[in-house]
Amino acid sequence: MKKKWMFALAALAFSGAGWSQSLVLGVSEGTSGGLDHARVIAKYQGLADVIGKAIKQKVEVVFLREFSNLEEGMKEHRLDFVIARPSDYPARGLRDYGYKFVASAKPDGQCHIIVAKDSPVKTLADVKGRKIALPEQAAYMTKFCIAELRDQGIDVKREAVQYVREQGAVAFYLNNKFADVGGVASYSGVAAKWEKDGNRVIHKSRPQPYFPLIASGKLPEAKISAIQSALAALPKEESGQEVLKTIGIKEFDTTGEKRLLELLTWLAGGS
Repeated sequence: MKKKWMFALAALAFSGAGWSQSLVLGVSEGTSGGLDHARVIAKYQGLADVIGKAIKQKVEVVFLREFSNLEEGMKEHRLDFVIARPSDYPARGLRDYGYKFVASAKPDGQCHIIVAKDSPVKTLADVKGRKIALPEQAAYMTKFCIAELRDQGIDVKREAVQYVREQGAVAFYLNNKFADVGGVASYSGVAAKWEKDGNRVIHKSRPQPYFPLIASGKLPEAKISAIQSALAALPKEESGQEVLKTIGIKEFDTTGEKRLLELLTWLAGGS
C-alpha cells in the first residue's frame, strides 16, 4: 500500500490536476537517465503536447525513476501512455497488460561488442576464451548482448564474464585491462565516445526497437492513428524537429509493433 500511495502522490504532484482530469505520460529513461523530475518533465512535455494536440486532450508527464513503479503503473493501468527504456518494459506492456503499440524511436537500439584500440581481438571468433565485461546481470542491455552473442555461437555461461554496475564501468575495465571484450548499448554515452577515442567496435547486433511509446488499451484506435500521424510528421516541421532534438532521437517509427512483441521471445532464447 505504501508503494502505491507514493506512486499516486508523485503522479498528482507533477500532473497538477490528478489522474481523472488529464491523461498521463509515464517516462522512464532507465538507469542511464540521471535526470530529476523537473528536468524530465521539461524534456518530455513537448512530446506530451504533441500527443495531446492530436487527440484533443491534455497530457501530463510523470517521471518514473524506479522500474517497480513503471511495472506497477502498467499493471494497474495508471499510465495512459508510456515511453520507456529499457524496451522490454513496453514490450511487456503489450504482452501482459493490454497496452497498444504507438511508435518506437529511431535509430534502433543495438548491442555493440567493443574492444580497446590495442586489443588483439579482431572479430567475434576471437572472443571465446577472453574475459568479457557486461553491465549488471539484471540489466536489459546485458540480456540484449547475451542474446546476440548466443545467436553468434558464444555461450556466455561458458566464458569468463565480469558483471559491472554500469556501462561506464565496462569501458573502465577494458581501458585498464581487467577485461578483453565488452558489451554496451549503441545509444549509451560509452558507445558514442568509444570509437571517437580510437577504440574499436568489432560487432553490432541485430537492431531492436528502442524507446517504445505505448498507449492504454482503452484508447480508441482512431486516437492511436491520430497520434501516429502527428509523430510521423515531426521531422517535417521546425517545432517537431525541436521536440525530437530535445528527446534525443531522430524520428518515430510507427510500424514496429510486431518487432516489439518478438523482442521478449528473442531475449528469452527464441529466434
